Amino acid sequence: MNTSRKTTRLLPPLSLCRSRTSTPPQLPSSPAPPIRHKSTIPTPNGPLTGIRILDFTRVLAGPFATQILSDYGADVIKVETPLTGDGTRAWQGKDEASCWKPGTGPMSFFFAAINRGKRSLVLDLKKPEGKEAVHRIVEQGGIDVVVENFIPGTAERLGIGYEALKGLNPRLVYASLSGYGSTGPYARRAGYDAIAAAEAGFMQVTGHPGAPPVRAGLGMTDMATGLYVHGAIASALYSREQTGRGQYISASLFESQISMLINVGVNWLNRGIEGQRHGAAHPSAVPYNAWECKNGIWMVVAANSEQQYQILCYKIERPELTEDERFKTNALRIENRKEMDQILADVFVTKSSDEWLGVFDGSGLAHGPMNTIERAFQHPQIQGRDMVVPMEWDALESGQWSGIGPAVKFSETKAGVRRMPPRLGEHTQEVLKEAGYGAEEIEKVVR
Repeated sequence: MNTSRKTTRLLPPLSLCRSRTSTPPQLPSSPAPPIRHKSTIPTPNGPLTGIRILDFTRVLAGPFATQILSDYGADVIKVETPLTGDGTRAWQGKDEASCWKPGTGPMSFFFAAINRGKRSLVLDLKKPEGKEAVHRIVEQGGIDVVVENFIPGTAERLGIGYEALKGLNPRLVYASLSGYGSTGPYARRAGYDAIAAAEAGFMQVTGHPGAPPVRAGLGMTDMATGLYVHGAIASALYSREQTGRGQYISASLFESQISMLINVGVNWLNRGIEGQRHGAAHPSAVPYNAWECKNGIWMVVAANSEQQYQILCYKIERPELTEDERFKTNALRIENRKEMDQILADVFVTKSSDEWLGVFDGSGLAHGPMNTIERAFQHPQIQGRDMVVPMEWDALESGQWSGIGPAVKFSETKAGVRRMPPRLGEHTQEVLKEAGYGAEEIEKVVR
């Protein structure tokens, strides 16, 4: 992106939140009073319209998976514990409390980012009434999918495991997410994103050569697991259409991360080559790295074929590099990676990032500046592909909410944001009524 182009600010900085003394979030009793959710965008039918999901997941991997399914039209009912709900409701950043209106209840931007489109049902699963409610909702509430990320064995102990629920609904698709999977010696061990990234080798290849390993700046292992699970659920629903039967899905952070080692993992398995840290560089293609420009902005350029390497050499006005014996093939360039990178470092620092963008424009060579988050959201593709969704939301002091739009577009059955992130317990009475509960029964469940 040419940083000199005219851009439109899409998101206000957090500092624009109205300032007031920070107070702990109010914990509403269950069910919460209704709050108006006014949307300025249409809510078309998606490809999963008509599918109902009972979601017991918390934190990131599971909620990310079910939010995608919600964007695709599924009715996702998020089951939360009384008073606190999903732990990420309390994950407020510095001064974030001033952004939320008093009485909103436990809420954070982290929670809101991965729980839009869902309904919140508060149940105490340790009480018989909570277990009975789950059974009635699964049996009478038209539930197609259950998703949970308890430590393996917990759902069974609570009486809401796969075997218990499929007896009520043989067509049920039941997905379990955990740190290490539902079987094996580590099955009952707690697992988190950074732990899986460490144990499954991701941290080994993340960072700069000679420097300590680092955690990726985002929960990539968690989110990748969520992506795997959302696809697995859609596949199981398709299979159910053919067989009439549901099935059990088991996924884990550890296995997801192992599967994403791809070339690094296969090189170890077949050649015994240990993974290395290469900073921003690619382990299997050279030149493929980030270089600092004259104005301090880093430019990422990828030349992963001989043709692209030649284009790069001519564009930077160093055609002699195409004949240099050290760089004749990709294998030789990998062998002489340090020399190649240093030559390019000396070249890129002679021009600004805007100048280099002009040089590479239309060349077919993959390239782009290393943007800050602000510049990323000013990218022309953001508006061109509807990647920011502005909505009215009266839970915020500003009255406005900007969310990140669905990454995948459908030509006929549109993905989209169908509900704002729910207040804790906002839909408890609504969901229980749909399962056939009367007023007196609801009072017993929520007391």
